Amino acid sequence: MTNKGQAKSANLAAAKAAKEDEFYTQLADIERELANYKDHFRGKVVYCNCDDPRVSGFVHYFSHNFEKLGLKKLIATCYKNTEPDLFSDHESEVAIKLEYTGDKDGNGKPDPSEFKVEYLKGDGDFRSTESIQLLQEADIVVTNPPFSLYREFVKQLIKYQKKFILVGPQSAITTKDLFPLIMNGEMWLGSHSGVMKFKVPSSKEKEGLLVDSEGNKYQTFGNICWYTNLDIKKRHEEVILFKKYSPLEYPKYDNYDAIEVGEVAEIPLDYDGTMGVPITFLDKHNPQQFEIVGIAKTWFGGASKTYPKQVQVSRTGQVKEVTKLNDAPAIKLNAKPKNTTYYMVGEEIFIAKFVRILIRTRK
Repeated sequence: MTNKGQAKSANLAAAKAAKEDEFYTQLADIERELANYKDHFRGKVVYCNCDDPRVSGFVHYFSHNFEKLGLKKLIATCYKNTEPDLFSDHESEVAIKLEYTGDKDGNGKPDPSEFKVEYLKGDGDFRSTESIQLLQEADIVVTNPPFSLYREFVKQLIKYQKKFILVGPQSAITTKDLFPLIMNGEMWLGSHSGVMKFKVPSSKEKEGLLVDSEGNKYQTFGNICWYTNLDIKKRHEEVILFKKYSPLEYPKYDNYDAIEVGEVAEIPLDYDGTMGVPITFLDKHNPQQFEIVGIAKTWFGGASKTYPKQVQVSRTGQVKEVTKLNDAPAIKLNAKPKNTTYYMVGEEIFIAKFVRILIRTRK
C-alpha cells in the first residue's frame, strides 16, 4: 500500500472510530450533575472539547446559564463530521469551533448572532495543535470524551493541569493509567453514577437501541460515572458504619493481606487492617474517612502469591483451565460451593471475587 493509501485508510479508520464514539449526553443528566459545581464556574473559561455545538447538551447548558454561573467564556470544538450545519449552509465534513462570551442584547437568552463560529483548520481531534492551544486557554474542561480514547484524554488534562468534569465508563477505574490518579486523590467520582441513556446518530444500527416517537435513537449503559477533580459536597459525606468485625463474616483473602467486604454498607467499624471493597465504594469515598491503598489487579502488584494451573468449574459444571486467580482476590474454601463458579488448584478449592479496591479506615 502506498503512503497515500495508508493515510486514506488511517483516516477512514479514525472516522469510523469517531462515529462509534458518538454518544450525546442528555440535558437532564447534565443539569443534574453540574448543579453540584456551580461555585466553581464563576470567572472561568469552560472548554467543551468533544462537543459539536450544533447538538451538544453541554453547550446548551453553559450558554443558557452563562450569566447565572458567572462564566468568562464558553468554547466548544468537535471532531470533523457531516452533521447538518445550523450556522451556515456548509454541508461537507468539517470541524467547528464555537465561542460565546454572554448575552449582549439583554434578553437573558443566547442568540445565534452572539455565537462566534468558525471552522478549524484541522480535524478537531482533542490531541491536535489547535485543540491543545484552546485547552491551554481554558480553566475547566466539561465534556463526554470518546470512551475508546478515555485514558489518553484524562492523561492530557492531567499533563496540562486542568480542572475537569467528565462523563466516562466505570471500567476506567480499574485501568493502570487512571486508578493511580484516583488512589492519589488527583481524580474522583462526581455526584452521580449508574444507568445513563445517550442519544446516538440516526445512522447508528445496533441491537437494543431505543427509538422515540420522533425517530431519535438512544443507547442505554448501566455502568457510567462522572469523573472530576473539583471538590464537591458529596466527597465529604461520611459512610455510616454499624457492623462489627468477625473472622467468619469477613474471610481473609488467600493471596492478599486483606479481608473481603462484599458491600460498602458492610464495612466494619472496628477493623484496622486492609479491606477489599467493590469498586462501587468510590461513589461513597470520603478521603478523610478512608485511605485507598491499592487494587487487587495483577498490574498493580501486591499479591502475596501466584497460582499454578487452575481448573475452573462453572455453575453448570463446565470445566476448563484458566489463570483467573492470578488477577483477582481469592478466598480458600473447605468444601465445593453450590451454584457458584469455583477453582481447583490441586485439591484446594477457591472462589474468585470481582476486582476489589483495597482500603483502610483512617484514624
